[in-house]
Amino acid sequence: MEYGPWCHSESNVFGADKAAFNHTAAALLAKLQTKAASGNSQLKYAVGSANVSRSTVIIYALAQCTPDLSYFDCYNCLDIAISFGLTSLYGEQAKIFFTSCNVRYESYSFYDSTKLISLQSSSSKSPPSSSGTPSSTQSSKGRSNKKTKVLIIVLVPVITSLLLLFAFIACYIVTRRAKARKKILDGDEIIKNSGSLQMDFETIRVATENFSLSNKLGQGGFGIVFKGRLAKGQEIAVKRLSKTSGQGEKEFKNEAVLAAKLRHRNLVKFLDPNKCSLLDWQTRYNIIGGIARGLRYLHEDSRLLVVHRDLKASNVLLDEEMNPKISDFGMARLFGVEQTRVYTRRICGTYGYMPPEYVQQGQCSIKFDVYSFGVLVLEIISALRINKFFNPETGENLLSFVWRNWLEDTALNIVDPSMSIMDKTEVLRCIHIGLLCVQENFIHRPSISTVIRLLNSQYTISPPMHSRPAFLLNNNDDNAVASSDESKNEATLSELDPR
Repeated sequence: MEYGPWCHSESNVFGADKAAFNHTAAALLAKLQTKAASGNSQLKYAVGSANVSRSTVIIYALAQCTPDLSYFDCYNCLDIAISFGLTSLYGEQAKIFFTSCNVRYESYSFYDSTKLISLQSSSSKSPPSSSGTPSSTQSSKGRSNKKTKVLIIVLVPVITSLLLLFAFIACYIVTRRAKARKKILDGDEIIKNSGSLQMDFETIRVATENFSLSNKLGQGGFGIVFKGRLAKGQEIAVKRLSKTSGQGEKEFKNEAVLAAKLRHRNLVKFLDPNKCSLLDWQTRYNIIGGIARGLRYLHEDSRLLVVHRDLKASNVLLDEEMNPKISDFGMARLFGVEQTRVYTRRICGTYGYMPPEYVQQGQCSIKFDVYSFGVLVLEIISALRINKFFNPETGENLLSFVWRNWLEDTALNIVDPSMSIMDKTEVLRCIHIGLLCVQENFIHRPSISTVIRLLNSQYTISPPMHSRPAFLLNNNDDNAVASSDESKNEATLSELDPR
């Protein structure tokens, strides 16, 4: 599968609000994206239309992939094309052509809907009636009766076999889903037999030098995290549950079991962190890529689909070679078979890193982690904390600060001043990716696989659309919370070149 767009936009929106137009187009294209990707090996194609709210404008859209693509390749290709079109070509008519897929949406019908369904063959002309002899009439009736009997003899076994097959498939699906439900308790999956993961207290006490503060790595919602060294020389991280912690045994077991079950080079190797001033640009760029690869493992490659729900700077640790390790799975959410989105009444996470749909509606999906990743990318580039940066005179927080500089074409002003040597193209690309990830509408956020493709690709950036988004309200609390205020952020991806 190849990427690299050719795009075209003929005119701006007339007679319709731009935001309403873009919102309607996004919803329509999301449906067509899934429908086209679900096509067969001969055709991956979908079209449709939708009315723009409070307007007479009708959007007609098309999504298509080359039939040799798999479902996921087609879906991801269209994901990039749709994100590209909605954020960069903010107009009424847009055509985005990649090598393996294309998307088009117009304000007029550009496809022939009559050719999109299988037409019934034209009715055959009835033979002229004839007043045949009684014998010929009886013989034709006899032949008709024989054909009917043969047809019944053939169809009955076939239909019976199909019904039995469908019944077997239905039983299999029901049984499989029932097993998946048993693994989910109160919305969070707790894997049993966690007792086998336990280590005696004396071993831990010796390894941490009796929990010496000189070995303190950090402090989170559970309590203090200590660095330790086992008798065989292996370095470990020990999390000691605080008496005042708002989290309990369930969350602690959930994290311990997940840490034991998941295996990836960018997950949970608890080693000592490094100060931001020691990180040059290449190291920061590698850290961003490592975090993205760790999330891709959780979302796509692991046998368990895991949403971390608390990805932030303090939960990304660095080893001696400055490789990032995602830690702290106490709030992680495991998804059952065929689950892509869940709703929860209990809102848990950290201010600034939680997306709007989660705080306002309790909606949780893999786009939760994508939003947190976008915030983290902007923090790594600027060396500013989302919950610590606030300008009381202008009311700016980190996201609004980055967005303003992006609009004013001064995005490099947000870069950490300690970085004197850097690849400006890579820095701008990462800022752009960060803004794409923190958009308010989760449909517009790219998947983590798309993020990795963008990190590894070469593309140029043109000025974004001039519309100011809303942002999460600032709060100087870095602890787990029960609720949060939030709003919108948007960004654009204007041009992609082939890899």
